[in-house]
Amino acid sequence: MQDARDFGSLRIFEDAHKRHTLIHGDNAIGLQYVAHARQLRERVALVYLDPPYFTNVVHQALVRPRDSKSSEQGGPLHQRPKAVAFDDRWSSRGEYLESIRMRLVVIRELLAPYGSVVVHLDSRVSHYVKVLGDEIFGEECFASEIVWRYRRWPAKTANFQRVHDVLLRWRKSVETSPRFCQLYEPLAPSTVATWGTNKQRAVFKSDGRRARSVTTSQASQGVPLGDVWDIGVIAPISKERTGYPTQKPEALLGRVVRALSDENDVVLDPYAGSGTTLAVAAQLGRRFVGIDASDVAVKTALGRLERAGVPLSSVGDGSQNIIPHRE
Repeated sequence: MQDARDFGSLRIFEDAHKRHTLIHGDNAIGLQYVAHARQLRERVALVYLDPPYFTNVVHQALVRPRDSKSSEQGGPLHQRPKAVAFDDRWSSRGEYLESIRMRLVVIRELLAPYGSVVVHLDSRVSHYVKVLGDEIFGEECFASEIVWRYRRWPAKTANFQRVHDVLLRWRKSVETSPRFCQLYEPLAPSTVATWGTNKQRAVFKSDGRRARSVTTSQASQGVPLGDVWDIGVIAPISKERTGYPTQKPEALLGRVVRALSDENDVVLDPYAGSGTTLAVAAQLGRRFVGIDASDVAVKTALGRLERAGVPLSSVGDGSQNIIPHRE
């Protein structure tokens, strides 16, 4: 465990009630800082990571909002100034995977026995990280691969269009029931037309074979949510858009947070980016810890949280403060 003196490079932001924390600095150090807080060790219910994807590109953010006229017209995105959001260049795939490995090792220490970690990736590296995660958490702790399917502007390529990402989920332990809230999708129109919106019940013959189905008087919650999620990307003119290059929809993170944590649980995002996880967690009554090394990301997240009614202010550097999350 690192000594608190090593955390001086981190800048810490908190809300007035000390429920939420945003750490500005390298998340390799930031995760050790969180692990140093005894109140949080093995108490985090959900960790969501949206790390770099081994693109070997320097990603840029749009740093100034459109003027009102541009916004009404859809906005001339190419005319907006840009700043470096994060550098996703690596000397090798091995270097990239080692950076993920060392973070997942610390994350495992932070997870509560009922906790889950979700790693959001694309086809470049998802299969490599799946093997890596199985080594760290154990194959038996792998819970699901969620496919996020979205529509995007078609690319001119002699290949099938790439229209999905994957979210890999591991549990901390198979010996403890995980945090899991069953979510539901609406019933199919054909089901509603045939059976209505109430639950169905099977009627069996005396020999145990199913005879028919009947409709009950109890309203149906819908169809249990599967592992393929159709959620659109953020529209260019959406008020939700911040200009950060890898921003994910709140609808996507809302499903993750609602399904895998309860109110007042701690949700951790070590690649906080534009602050989507943090904003959603606060809206849903969770406590959050976010970490990001990017000046642009932290500025974007702070502004977004303030607009959402969760203002954070600087409380010093990491050598002076250990996260005081209250029970």
